Amino acid sequence: MKFTDAVSIAGTRRRDDGYLVADARVARTGVQLYAGYEVGKPEMAVVRVYRPDTEVFSRDTLASFAHRPVTNDHPDEPITADNWKDHAVGNTSEEIARDGAFIRVPLMVSDGATIKLIEDGKRELSAGYTCDLVFEAGQTADGEAYDAVQKHIRANHVAIVQRGRAGSEVRIGDAGKWGAAPINDHHPEKDRKMTLKTVAVDGIPIEVTDQGATVIATLQSRLADATEKLADAETAHTAAIAAKDTELAQKDAALDAEKAKVLDATALDKLVQARGDLIATAKAIAADVKTDGLSDADIRKAVVVAKLGDAAVKDKAQAYVDARFDILAEDAAKIADPVRDALMSGVKPAANDAWNDSVFASAGVQKKGA
Repeated sequence: MKFTDAVSIAGTRRRDDGYLVADARVARTGVQLYAGYEVGKPEMAVVRVYRPDTEVFSRDTLASFAHRPVTNDHPDEPITADNWKDHAVGNTSEEIARDGAFIRVPLMVSDGATIKLIEDGKRELSAGYTCDLVFEAGQTADGEAYDAVQKHIRANHVAIVQRGRAGSEVRIGDAGKWGAAPINDHHPEKDRKMTLKTVAVDGIPIEVTDQGATVIATLQSRLADATEKLADAETAHTAAIAAKDTELAQKDAALDAEKAKVLDATALDKLVQARGDLIATAKAIAADVKTDGLSDADIRKAVVVAKLGDAAVKDKAQAYVDARFDILAEDAAKIADPVRDALMSGVKPAANDAWNDSVFASAGVQKKGA
């Protein structure tokens, strides 16, 4: 495809021989917007074309801008050795350099009539070059999206134009004339007079062509739609998270409630054993003490009162009552228990001795020691 990029002529000066010389930025890196129909994609309103540093500043690309014809407007055909005399009004030199994101090209205009046009205000340049336009979507290192990439950029000429890309002379073509819209060999598009509109972008008024205004309006509409969809998505996401948090909190509460209802069997056995031991000890200290319906602390207090009277516990802390109970329990353990002693040493009833004597007498046997 044949591309044209426009910049303003800067730093012009006249030499002693009348020639005009200048330095110009003629191409840059980054993403630029083109109408889809200009690059063979009429189904797309806008095509974002990316020029990578590696392509713009490659050795072959930079070298291609050296010793190229300078023309007054873009010619209808690519400039070659066969037609350069018909179009050239000057030429570029060989000191091609990188200038930030741009290619800087020194040039000389040697045609007097063209120099006068420049001095009267025709002060824009448009580099005409060819490239391979590869449609592959992606993002730049800065996160800027693009739809196509320029590769193998090769300069053909640098044109002096009244208007750059904003005007009808600065467009893209895939054959034939430089600066023409995509060519249909049977129905070539005619140039149209450029008109400007004022549109606001982020509150800043700018002048653009009808086509530019359409592109800006399309992009602004898409941006508004995307912003609205993003806000809706964020609201829905926040609501979903809140609902899920509520659900999880309810489940956790229900689980905790169920755990509270379940008492460990071992712990229950220990509680029953401890309660039984306490009641047994209380009965051993004070057999008539009532324990039904009383807490463990109240049982200890009741036992102390039963043995020592109300004065023993009046105005006393529970720790004191517990200590008095423990002392009473120790004392109770020291008192002899006849039933317990009999069970431990064995029972020898007197009736058994009488019965044994009668058995020996009837047999005529005298007990030993009788």
